[in-house]
Amino acid sequence: MTPPPLPQRILIVRLSALGDIVMASGLLPALQARFPQAEISWVCESMCVPLLKHNPRLKQTIVWPRAEWETMWKTRRYLALWRAMRAFRARLKAERFDLVLDAQGLLKSGLVAWATGAPRRVSIIAREGSHRLVHEVVTPTPGADPVMGSEYRYLAHYLGAPTGSFVHDLAVGASERVRAQQVLRERLHAAWQGTPTDRPLVILAPFTTRPQKHWVEAAWAELGRQLLARGLQPVVLGGPADREAAERICAGQPHLLNLAGALKLDESVALIAQARLLVGVDTGLTHMGSALRIPTVALFGSTRPYREGPTPLTRILYDGLPCSPCKRRPTCNGAFTCMTGITPERVLQAALTQMELSA
Repeated sequence: MTPPPLPQRILIVRLSALGDIVMASGLLPALQARFPQAEISWVCESMCVPLLKHNPRLKQTIVWPRAEWETMWKTRRYLALWRAMRAFRARLKAERFDLVLDAQGLLKSGLVAWATGAPRRVSIIAREGSHRLVHEVVTPTPGADPVMGSEYRYLAHYLGAPTGSFVHDLAVGASERVRAQQVLRERLHAAWQGTPTDRPLVILAPFTTRPQKHWVEAAWAELGRQLLARGLQPVVLGGPADREAAERICAGQPHLLNLAGALKLDESVALIAQARLLVGVDTGLTHMGSALRIPTVALFGSTRPYREGPTPLTRILYDGLPCSPCKRRPTCNGAFTCMTGITPERVLQAALTQMELSA
């Protein structure tokens, strides 16, 4: 029996979120190793594009215009919505993808995969009925692989990718690197009143989407103070919505820099890439530190997306209380003891140990 031809045009469907895009990025070198002749595209929401657009392994990133469609729906512009959806499907079909990977496994991602009309569509852990929209479903054994990105690595293995080819793959844009360095220099100059400083850069990533994943603001402030006392330069990083919380953390410490909202997403990637250490909660920026092989301390409590980083440079702090991980259903009435029980001293010690590993 003649084996099927190797795919020439591959599409990855992982629409969101930032951390999951980071963890799925290892599919790119794995697919390139397995199918070196193939062009690889990725479809995602617009907010995730900066994580992918600089990657030379990708032919293109295709934006799934979720926000535009939702606006049309809410304003009852149903005809415009139908036309937009039809045009999006036509674009996908025109690409003539012959292998589509639904790396999200939800109804929305399954519908995008189905819209391509590809002759082979493979989904990982299909949920919400999305198994009806694909030809194959890949289901890893829960907990079998403790390392970051395990489900995507399983998918790569299922497709025949060589062992070891799944390596997280974040590319840094050249102009973004320059911009990140410029902003950092300006903020350092202002904070230290022109005094030159070559302190090693430490990224603090305190912010994420759900309160039960947060660490206490006072603990971040104390960690920043202790890092400064040891000759390091901590920088609080986050998005525009995090500015106010970052200001509270940095209050009274002029040398604890607040860059929340000061950088675009790919500029944040560039800044992380030049750091000596990253400390963060379960958020995309923390996963970027691990993916970029930066010494990283990840604080997990209500969630635990993985038990080990891709290398020993990542250290997980997780106490494993009887109620954790509770994910989206906390039972502690807002006490969040899984996170409040982690002390700044413990985090500092873990951070210093991780820095020694890369010395």
